[in-house]
Amino acid sequence: MPALILPLVDAATHWPERGGLVGLDLGTKTIGVAVSNPDRRLATGVETIQRKAFKQDAARLLAIASERKAVGFVLGLPINMDGSEGPRAQSTRAFARNLAGLTALPIGLWDERLSTAAVERELIGMDVSRAKRAEVIDEHAAIFILQGALDRLANLRAARGLTDPWPS
Repeated sequence: MPALILPLVDAATHWPERGGLVGLDLGTKTIGVAVSNPDRRLATGVETIQRKAFKQDAARLLAIASERKAVGFVLGLPINMDGSEGPRAQSTRAFARNLAGLTALPIGLWDERLSTAAVERELIGMDVSRAKRAEVIDEHAAIFILQGALDRLANLRAARGLTDPWPS
């Protein structure tokens, strides 16, 4: 059975209480990959995949998910500033549908507006060279996307009256 593809908050109801998530920043040439710890407190960069063919890219992503014992994916959905979805968002949804056919891990879509721009500003502020920024920007964008999703989920848990958003 193919994986569910849902907005982040809805996808979270299909993930177990514990278990890492794999965050993805899909670019046209690369895929930035980040993972969370099992308690979903912290996102960490894993790698930047140079895109080849979908099957190869998906095989690497599924291998990372398996190695990390992940329970789901978070894909950055590039929504336009006016809230509409353009070609990049449609491409992301198509990637999600194709990936869903290869895994049962639920896929959460998370609004990634301005993630790459925010990461670029941060790297410039850290005086990272243009060449080095190009190497790491997608992985850092994946961290930004996944951490934003983790923070949103923690805030929702806290709003539901849980004093510790990550119970032991």
